[in-house]
Amino acid sequence: MYAFEYHRPSSLDEAVALLTSDDIKLLAGGQTLIPTLKQRLAMPDALVDLGRIEALKGIRTEGDSIVIGARTTHAEVAASEEVRAAIPALARLAGLIGDPQVRNRGTIGGSVANADPAADYPAAVVGLGATIHTNQRTIPGDSFFEDLFTTALDDNELITAVAFPIPQAAAYEKFANPASGYAVVGVMVAKTAGGPRVGVTGAGPCAFRAPALEEALAGAFTPEAAKGVSMPATGLNADIHASAEYRAALISVLASRAVAAIG
Repeated sequence: MYAFEYHRPSSLDEAVALLTSDDIKLLAGGQTLIPTLKQRLAMPDALVDLGRIEALKGIRTEGDSIVIGARTTHAEVAASEEVRAAIPALARLAGLIGDPQVRNRGTIGGSVANADPAADYPAAVVGLGATIHTNQRTIPGDSFFEDLFTTALDDNELITAVAFPIPQAAAYEKFANPASGYAVVGVMVAKTAGGPRVGVTGAGPCAFRAPALEEALAGAFTPEAAKGVSMPATGLNADIHASAEYRAALISVLASRAVAAIG
């Protein structure tokens, strides 16, 4: 570690006022930022700890959506009776993140803002058609993730909540890295009034929708229809855990399992 300023504001306005340059980092659960600081892969001038801002916590139903405060932990989402009743697939997804230590420290806002290519929540953001609420505006989930660790957030912008429309039904399936629990590939399939939605994480530089699968499921919402879609490997991730071709095959297989889980 190295010397930097540390701020712990008690209100959102105070936190925003501290965001005066690109060299200031927001600290929520710290599950990515703290190891990054230890390895000196990030060397900000200051940290702004959001831990005292109660307005950023909580889960509530607003109209036809479940709204989750940015500082709400994965464990709280997984255990929420409100989430389990409205979007059980989202509660299940939260319960599959990392391990108990990570789930009790990591936050939904931190995960979404970090945009790790193997994180679970991004699949739900695009698969369920979520809306990202910030201190400045609302951002459609479909346009939020732009590239590897890159989002539509501006430098002085922070996530305050994520609103997930309640689908007719949904399911999340992932092939997890056995060591980290990260998604080698994760797929959220949702039945909505506007038709099927399929969100994919782990496979590419950032989460994305799969139009070919959505089109196939619009014709026949069956596991066979999903499994019959041949996803292209072009542009997908390739590493020691899986080739691009393997990830492409996993997308269809996991989508098929999600459809079967929906029934």
